[in-house]
Amino acid sequence: MGEKQPNERLTSWFVRSGWSKGELARQVNRRARQTGAHHVSTDTSRVRRWLDGEQPREPIPKILSELFSERFGSVVTVEDLGLRAVVPVTGAGEVDLPWSGAQTVQLISEYSRSDLMLNRRGFLGTSLALTAGSALIEPMQRWLAPGPSGTPTPILTAANGGEPHTGRLSGPELALLEQTTVMFRQWDAHNGGGLRRKAVVGQLHEVTDLLQETYPQETTRRLFRLTAELAHLAGWMSYDVGMHPSAQKYYVLALHAAKEAGDRPFGALILSDMSRQMIHLNRGEDALELIHLAQYGSRDTASPRTAALLYSMEARAYANLGEVNKCHRAARLAEDTFSDVRTGETEPDWITFFSEAELNAENAHSYRDLAYHSSRSPLYASMAAPVMERAVDLFRVDETHRRSYAFNLIGMASVHLLQEEPEAAAGLAHQAVDIAGKVRSERLNTRIRKTTDAALRRYPSVAEVQHLSDRITTALPEYAAAG
Repeated sequence: MGEKQPNERLTSWFVRSGWSKGELARQVNRRARQTGAHHVSTDTSRVRRWLDGEQPREPIPKILSELFSERFGSVVTVEDLGLRAVVPVTGAGEVDLPWSGAQTVQLISEYSRSDLMLNRRGFLGTSLALTAGSALIEPMQRWLAPGPSGTPTPILTAANGGEPHTGRLSGPELALLEQTTVMFRQWDAHNGGGLRRKAVVGQLHEVTDLLQETYPQETTRRLFRLTAELAHLAGWMSYDVGMHPSAQKYYVLALHAAKEAGDRPFGALILSDMSRQMIHLNRGEDALELIHLAQYGSRDTASPRTAALLYSMEARAYANLGEVNKCHRAARLAEDTFSDVRTGETEPDWITFFSEAELNAENAHSYRDLAYHSSRSPLYASMAAPVMERAVDLFRVDETHRRSYAFNLIGMASVHLLQEEPEAAAGLAHQAVDIAGKVRSERLNTRIRKTTDAALRRYPSVAEVQHLSDRITTALPEYAAAG
């Protein structure tokens, strides 16, 4: 058995915290008692062993993540600490929710309030588990089911009935709320999910308060659509900072709100991001089920841009599973369908992000992933290279999607590694690190670290790779801690 290596990441955070080993041990024990983990008993010698490379058992990694995050005022994930990042998987309890308007409002209100008030630093997700497999897919299939006898949902019926309307929200105020959601999306694309996540959750909670009142039916539908968009954005931002169970919870709640709004194309977008999360977690079968559900549910309502997005995500899922022919077919369908997008056509703001740059990025990553899963790696790397390069070129001139530019820089770096070009890979990764210092995206930081680790394993003697590794060891933790 190999000798344990010192945990340099944990050591870096520990040194900058200013705590002693004894103080950290006492804080771990205190937090464990607060959460009911009375079996945890830590001392200074145990902390020393963690720093020396020992992997603590659950729930200690989660506790350490919470303690360091509170110390530095931003999310410090288990992976940031050099510990094993394990996302617990459970049954359907967190996602098998009642499909009714009134209960959807109540659940979103309660969850967003808990996120804001009980977990002020954003740790609600650590108390949840990720739902996967049939326990996830079967409840999501109910998104397709019509209401009882095809009638409107109870909350909409009440709003449109003989009761007096109690809501005082004016048309201009509602339009301003919708514009604010657009602004939140722009912030996220430019600055990452960590910067405004709590602001989005707060806005979501305020909108659910508005839905406690009664309005004309069209106003109520708009409010449900707004609720769905905010809940989806809260889920996306949670995903971006590594809070996977919390992200999934918001996605599920967003899907419920989209159903109440009668907006199937937006529901398909939510399912596509749930699929993306499953790909990230290497659950390709779940990703494929979710994207097929999105395609089926929006087959008569999706615009060419939305349909192209869904095909591109289908290709990503097939690539994750190593399904070469099906991946190629879905990628071609994405390209063919995107060619039907008409310049200047008015579309909802939530789908405008899927540009030619995004199309190239998704298909390039599909080909790159095929290289990971196939013995014909050089072939698929050569297929990925020009498509990824096109995505990089397009994002370079798009100042509104800075995080996407960084993702494709590091994606291009991974392709160069497949092509045995470590110097070129390191150069692109340095550019991605430059951007990572300006955004708050743990997802981006993780991608950069993984690509750098892969480069260092294969090319430990290449000076450019060693320089990159040295830079990331000190740079990314500093960026993650920035307020």
